Amino acid sequence: MSKETNISAKYKIAAEAISKAGGTPIPANETLLKILTYFINEDEVDFVTAFKDQKSQTMEQLKASSGLSEEEILAKVKSLSGKGVIFDQPNTAGVMVYRLLPLINVGTFEYNFMGKIENNERNREISDLFTKLFQEFAYLIDENYDSLVPMLMQAPPVDRTVPLHENKTTGKPVTIVINRPVEGHVERIVPTQEVEDIIMKFDKIALGHCFCRHYKDISGKPCKQTDERETCFTFGKSARYTAAQGFARMITREEALDVLRRSEEAGLVHKAYHPNFNSSKDETSICNCCKCCCGNSMENMFVPIVNETNYLAKVSKDLCSSCGTCVEKCHTDACYIGDDGKADRIEEHCIGCGVCAAFCPEDAISLIEGKRIVRIPPKRKR
Repeated sequence: MSKETNISAKYKIAAEAISKAGGTPIPANETLLKILTYFINEDEVDFVTAFKDQKSQTMEQLKASSGLSEEEILAKVKSLSGKGVIFDQPNTAGVMVYRLLPLINVGTFEYNFMGKIENNERNREISDLFTKLFQEFAYLIDENYDSLVPMLMQAPPVDRTVPLHENKTTGKPVTIVINRPVEGHVERIVPTQEVEDIIMKFDKIALGHCFCRHYKDISGKPCKQTDERETCFTFGKSARYTAAQGFARMITREEALDVLRRSEEAGLVHKAYHPNFNSSKDETSICNCCKCCCGNSMENMFVPIVNETNYLAKVSKDLCSSCGTCVEKCHTDACYIGDDGKADRIEEHCIGCGVCAAFCPEDAISLIEGKRIVRIPPKRKR
């Protein structure tokens, strides 16, 4: 076997390990292998293959699986962590754990485009390769729609929507309908503080670029909704990691709240992420998503949108002026103008983000409380 063939075989093993490391398994095709050569050099690929059977390992486990000394392992980890391939942070017991990151959701793609990168030839090549990979994956899904989409629709929610809580016209809190048994059906104003509460409970907060908008910028397709770029928060050990690797910078709670305010003014949607997609655990990050760039949006989706939310928009026909603002602002195309000329929404597509309620000039939209999982299949392309 020639050296070139041997190296290619090792990259194939590394690609398969990386594909299995996250929630969105990407086929280990030629495009993925070429992407990996930008982030993993020939001297590092053997180390990455050591994670093929176990994606998270302690130092002692890595010594056994890689055959390397502690000094050699630390050198590899330092290089690969700086490229978003390895996550190196202690677990809750204080033991350092080294985890192989997936290519996407959430891994090498997100972390690299979260940092400030130059619009140069190398990064444009990487961006073009990711675009090609996403197109190939979308084609694969479409070609096998009847077998793959029903299975993917049953996946756990990738993110959790946290709603906007203030009407931008009136300055008043959005009306929340408490949808649980009390003495009769009670409607009251509840100023939701969920996003602010998330910010306030963390001591370590890092701020990075929105990787979706940054990727689109490098691809030559800048965001049509906002000029805001630094809108991606990481918390706790994720914040320590992103800041240490230069993907983000540490900020104060006050700075974070200011970013949230500007994001809401731009009509961005707050989406929280949790370890292993388990919303009972503390958040690891919050994205503030636009409707044109977000990878998990109607415009860019190639796998189903699976989202956890605690709200559902409700339109008051009596107050609606048929202005269409909600239709324009809605991130999942759930809002529409019905045959009666009044706004309405497709319940199954509403992620309860509250953007429609926040921008409704007539204050005609409220949010009904109640935990839901929204599952939206991608449209067939042919």
